[in-house]
Amino acid sequence: MAAAAALARMELKPKAKPPSSQGAIKNQGRRFLEDAAGVRAWLGCKALPDPAFSDKEAAAEPSVSGVYFICPLTSAVVRKDEKEKHIREAIQSYFSVDPVAASIMEIHTFNKDREKVRVGVETMAKYLDNIYLHPEEEKYQKIKLQNKVFQERINCLEGIHRFFQSVGFETKTLPVPGQDTTEEYYVLKEEMLTKLEDLKDYKEQLLSCEPLRLQLDRQLCVFKPSAEAARFELPNDFYNLTAEEIKREQRLRTEAVEKASMLRTRAMREKEEQREMRKYNYTLLRVRFPDGYLLQGTFYAREPVSVLYNFVREALRDNWLPFELLGPGGLKLTEENLAFNECGLVPSALLTLVWDAAVMSDIEASGQEQPASPLKPELLSNVQTLS
Repeated sequence: MAAAAALARMELKPKAKPPSSQGAIKNQGRRFLEDAAGVRAWLGCKALPDPAFSDKEAAAEPSVSGVYFICPLTSAVVRKDEKEKHIREAIQSYFSVDPVAASIMEIHTFNKDREKVRVGVETMAKYLDNIYLHPEEEKYQKIKLQNKVFQERINCLEGIHRFFQSVGFETKTLPVPGQDTTEEYYVLKEEMLTKLEDLKDYKEQLLSCEPLRLQLDRQLCVFKPSAEAARFELPNDFYNLTAEEIKREQRLRTEAVEKASMLRTRAMREKEEQREMRKYNYTLLRVRFPDGYLLQGTFYAREPVSVLYNFVREALRDNWLPFELLGPGGLKLTEENLAFNECGLVPSALLTLVWDAAVMSDIEASGQEQPASPLKPELLSNVQTLS
């Protein structure tokens, strides 16, 4: 693609004399390499595709079929593009199990403005608290729907009407005292006055609930030793941009490379690298063990390195064995609080596991028989071949 862009420019420009000096030839070659490097850096690839690749090689199977999530309510595994739909369906189904809990999840999950949720929830909790503390006061058992506070703080939130219905309120039209008009109210059913502890429990649930979030499925895989360990083919799920945005960014990058004749400082390069890293939401990581076996998992690009250490530790037969992880180039990942995108481990990376030499020496000196693989047997029973 970089070559095609260069050829297109050459066709549009007036014909120039070919460079005669060796220095001029080198400069022309360097400019072409900068074009290629710019496109390559944006794509996050190690090399541009070779035009001589066969169609079969170009259409390589992806390393994972996509990004998936696990629903804590249903335990279902769903694709990234089906998340929102599944959450709505899961909460809707939960109404048949626990309507109060379902309506509270609805409020906290589907209203994205967290400050509005906080204000609205605290106001609703105050309504319930007043009933619990003053059950003899009839005024606390009615909520006027046209009340300014109700309209501004509560009525704007999705799910609140189902909440009031599920905790024991019903809608009634009541006359306005001293006027020949009526207004809509939420009125607490009489039987709920005998269940005040339930109202207190509903209030606590309302205040303590968190949005329902699907958990990222690590898609843990174990592969046999392979010469293809460092090769990754990622699906579009791993990228922040759509296909159209990728094409537009690529065109803009090519144009920018042409204009970038000045030398960039180290700070400028680092800033650009960080901007590139933010284009990825997820990363696919492989850890190569000393015996060559590979452990693979999917992670958020902004998760800390400590998450990867825990992921590896949970896969070990003896999780107490100390180890270190080496990134590309043999760099030790010692700063476990850094995010993967801050360490350059996005959108994919191959890491190497190294055991603590002193501990391994002690184990060998003790004469204890060691298992053939440090990984758990249940993981080895599903080992795959990396294609």
